Amino acid sequence: MGAHFAGRRAPALRGVLGAGAAAALLAGLTGSPALGAAAATGQITGLAGKCMDVAAASSANGTLVQLYDCNGSNAQQWDVGSDGSVKALGKCLDVTSAGTANGTTVQLWDCNGSAAQRWTVTSAHDIVNPQADKCLDATGNSSANGTRLQIWTCTGAANQKWTAPSGGGDPTTPPAGAMAVAPYLYNGWGSPPSPATVMNATGVKWFTLAFVLSNGYCNPQWDGGRPLSGGVDQQTINTVRGAGGDVIPSFGGWSGNKLESSCSSAGELAAAYQKVINAYGLKAIDIDIEAEAYDSATVQQRTVDALKTVKANNPGIKVYVTFGTGQNGPDDSLIRKASASGLTVDSWTIMPFNFGGAGQNMGNLTVSAAEGLKNTVKSAYGYTDDQAYRHTGISSMNGITDNSETVTVADFRTILGYAQQRHLARLTFWSVNRDRPCTGGGADTCSGVSQQPWDFTKVFAQYAG
Repeated sequence: MGAHFAGRRAPALRGVLGAGAAAALLAGLTGSPALGAAAATGQITGLAGKCMDVAAASSANGTLVQLYDCNGSNAQQWDVGSDGSVKALGKCLDVTSAGTANGTTVQLWDCNGSAAQRWTVTSAHDIVNPQADKCLDATGNSSANGTRLQIWTCTGAANQKWTAPSGGGDPTTPPAGAMAVAPYLYNGWGSPPSPATVMNATGVKWFTLAFVLSNGYCNPQWDGGRPLSGGVDQQTINTVRGAGGDVIPSFGGWSGNKLESSCSSAGELAAAYQKVINAYGLKAIDIDIEAEAYDSATVQQRTVDALKTVKANNPGIKVYVTFGTGQNGPDDSLIRKASASGLTVDSWTIMPFNFGGAGQNMGNLTVSAAEGLKNTVKSAYGYTDDQAYRHTGISSMNGITDNSETVTVADFRTILGYAQQRHLARLTFWSVNRDRPCTGGGADTCSGVSQQPWDFTKVFAQYAG
């Protein structure tokens, strides 16, 4: 039965990081906007409860923005808009000279729609400038009146935490739970279900569409052979978007030629990623780190450097990295390479299965592995516990795994409870193709456990982020 229900990604237990487990994606949406659909207006408070304030209540271009005692004046009334703008006195919060360096001050300036004036208010209470990939910061960790505000690498410290007015949600960016729960859908085999059927039955809106591979050269195609446009994968994307959802293409998986190995440089690899981003106007990508090619330190570094370019060239895009794990967490080599290189991804997501052997409580083992992941990410980036959780995710496998473990619907409920408590960035699984009772179909068409159609998807669809 293990062969019949084998997941496509199972051999990943030999994959990169020596993780010993086939892993499925749970990427982080730590930057999920709390921006209102229409502008939400009010005070923005930060360190010591002080207010974000326009100095001397001046609306002149270049006026500094500072911390000050809250006083209810118009200089402390900010409109947080669905377009990413943050306004006071009719002008926009602006990064001086569109700088991206730590310590660049912020100011008031005529609104012009530039990247220097676009901000994301996150569920973790950061205010992030996506162009710089840096947080709004009270200089010197000081709460004294007149303390200038600047941008700085996000650290999770108190001088970067803000309480801002929020409205009904940004119509261009989904709430955390919607994008975070994007189960894998694979068109290559396994009698893929209609995404519209799954969406209507479960309420899930996003899918992680697998897999983008190399055609043998540095050229992205679905499974290394299906074109980006005009084929079944394009049709799937159109169907999902037509039903009000969206997709996250996944690069990698276990089998086939990997772009990360086929491309000879970080620049070429970034261009290949960009080709897919441009083809579909993507909001997020998943890099599914499996297979022996990723044991190469050169390939790991090439991938890290390419993703830095992708993030720089696509402000606001979410980057999820999915990889295997042991029972106590993953090997830390790739995470530390990324941290050392200045790459911050939106979620490091483990695939907590294929640990070996039947009869284990997979819900509890998943929690144990996720705690290990949190500790690794916390250590590598210097995060707080809360910030580390919000940069991690879980991608489980529903039903019988390739090592004859059984992941039940009850295990999914355990995992859901943990994710809700810790505010994980992503909660997903391999795959909706498998989320049905078995009726004698081919490999990867069912879970191998007693269930009704879409039971597993319905559990994770409850995740609110």
